[in-house]
Amino acid sequence: MIRIDWRAPAAYRHAKNLPAAGFAWEYLRRNDDYRHDFQNIAATAQADASELKAFVKRWGLRFPQRPRRRA
Repeated sequence: MIRIDWRAPAAYRHAKNLPAAGFAWEYLRRNDDYRHDFQNIAATAQADASELKAFVKRWGLRFPQRPRRRA
């Protein structure tokens, strides 16, 4: 469990400058159900495509393609 005093404004000062995706990640990573699902996927040596698809769909995740060229 993440131990942050959610009542302390200083604990979230960095959130003012987060883009939407960063804010969504901060919110999602604190969700116990998400963390449980992620741990189950990560513990599997090779999760099959249907498991990954269900995980992505349940949590609304998108993984953009890697760029073809390095910046």
